[in-house]
Amino acid sequence: MFKPGDKVAVLDEDLEGKVLQVNHSEVEIETTEGFVLSFPAGDLVKIGSSLPNILPDDVSDLNEVIKQKEASKKRKSVRIKPKERNLPPMEVDLHIGKLVPRSGGLSNYDILTIQMDTAKRQLEFAMSKRIQKVVFIHGVGEGVLKAELETLFNRYDNVKFYDADYQKYGLGATEVYIFQNY
Repeated sequence: MFKPGDKVAVLDEDLEGKVLQVNHSEVEIETTEGFVLSFPAGDLVKIGSSLPNILPDDVSDLNEVIKQKEASKKRKSVRIKPKERNLPPMEVDLHIGKLVPRSGGLSNYDILTIQMDTAKRQLEFAMSKRIQKVVFIHGVGEGVLKAELETLFNRYDNVKFYDADYQKYGLGATEVYIFQNY
């Protein structure tokens, strides 16, 4: 592979030189600085001639490979409008008509229990999925559900809650912000 007089470069080092002699797989070179060093033949590459073919057999053109790699890297960024950026990613409607198919025959206690179980389950789900904002739609009514929700939210240390966007929900919704512990 190498013969005396060939110009070579050392892989993984900033060294070039001229081949002095070859002993089996060991090649002795004189560097451009005048030092005589020995390297395994696998650590050297000939320079001054054409580059060795490093492409796989099934690839004929290096430019095609580069184009394919660059095409796979390009991704379109989706522009999110400022209004949409601030929308909460999760809404939970606690109106009983949205939770059960028929609410006739349920007592106020049963309705409140279903609503609170749903709220707790959805809050725990949001925490497990690392969702930061959740809006609980409770409606206006007499304020019993809203008061119960506040009691529930106060049990969590990593939760802050406040009235949701008035323009969108009026007074019938509470937004919960969940602090993420990283």
